[in-house]
Amino acid sequence: MTDDQNGPTKNVTAAVPAAVPVAVLGLGLMGRALAAAFLRAGHPTAVWNRTPGKAAELADGGARPAASPEEAVAAAELVVVCVSDHAAVRDLLDRLDAAGPGLLAGRVLVDLTSGTAASARANAERVAATGGGYLDGVILAVPPAVGTPEAVVLYGGAHADFERYAPALRRLAPDGTTHLGEDHGLPALHDSAVLALMWSVLNGFLHGAALLGAAGVDAKAFAPLAARSTVTVAGWLAGYAEQIDAGAYPAEDAALDTHIAAMDHLAEESAALGVSTELPAFIRELAGRALAAGRGGESYAALVEQFRGPAPSAGPGDGE
Repeated sequence: MTDDQNGPTKNVTAAVPAAVPVAVLGLGLMGRALAAAFLRAGHPTAVWNRTPGKAAELADGGARPAASPEEAVAAAELVVVCVSDHAAVRDLLDRLDAAGPGLLAGRVLVDLTSGTAASARANAERVAATGGGYLDGVILAVPPAVGTPEAVVLYGGAHADFERYAPALRRLAPDGTTHLGEDHGLPALHDSAVLALMWSVLNGFLHGAALLGAAGVDAKAFAPLAARSTVTVAGWLAGYAEQIDAGAYPAEDAALDTHIAAMDHLAEESAALGVSTELPAFIRELAGRALAAGRGGESYAALVEQFRGPAPSAGPGDGE
């Protein structure tokens, strides 16, 4: 192909932005998975851990081990922290502060350490005071899933900070990267909500396995039915969510009165087989309070009102 005035034309390729330099502080199982995902995507990656031996395999893959967190931060624009808890995050921030003012200025620190909403907001204020940006995040995935379509990572903080580094952050969860809003505490709240769901499902399965086990039924025989039933229950969530948001709970499937009768049967079966009745008793207590509040003819979703306030305090003689 030619151009009459300029001779042969050349294929023009759009400039590809350089990969953002990243630092990963904390090299537990999850931290190593995060660093590896950045490395696979071509990001220059500095890594640091309190015990340096954990950086060896990453160094073989092209990571730059740093002798200190300060050195790692100085080599990066995007600083990802994944340590044991928010107390450890505060210790890191203390160390970075001691290294001199302005080390985080112009950089964005992404905290993927599990913690509370209050801790996330406090850390955000602290980093902002240094001139840096802060995103709090939670990883809803096991380490081997990081960097795959199965991973989900939620973020909270300034939208501009998220957009600035979204291409790099999507390397951790290509199909599951979500910015929840400007509130730094939202990821931790979502994490707690998911954990509450997870433990409730698992506790229900474990109670059922104990119940059937007392009758000689193996847990592996129960597992397929439990999994199928869990999918069925998950199908109810969208409808219940609409009721919760509307504040109205029509009994479109079964009224709470009907559920209560089955709850009593569960408690009786458990007691008869010598299985703990703690979980059935808790479920029945919640439903009983809703029934006393006049909600017996409403759907199971009406129980959300029992979770919206603190548990009632024990009256005189209760628990004796």
